[in-house]
Amino acid sequence: MESGGRRKEEETPAPAAKAQRGAASLGVSVQEGLQHAKATVQGLVQKATARSEEEAAQADMRAAKAQVEATDEAEAKKKQLTTG
Repeated sequence: MESGGRRKEEETPAPAAKAQRGAASLGVSVQEGLQHAKATVQGLVQKATARSEEEAAQADMRAAKAQVEATDEAEAKKKQLTTG
């Protein structure tokens, strides 16, 4: 029988739950950093291989857009972690 009507999985101590959320948040931050690095490198390669100033400017814009998307995605994941 279960003691007190609670299942063992639901009895996560507060410090352990906080540590799990912290680790998940760290993972999201690391992933965000890697996505930023990837966008930066891709942007630099595209800029270096551009045949005109217009192509170089477009490469910069794509890199900036990818970085913003990575940040937005990471913020959404972190918000989801804190709200449940």
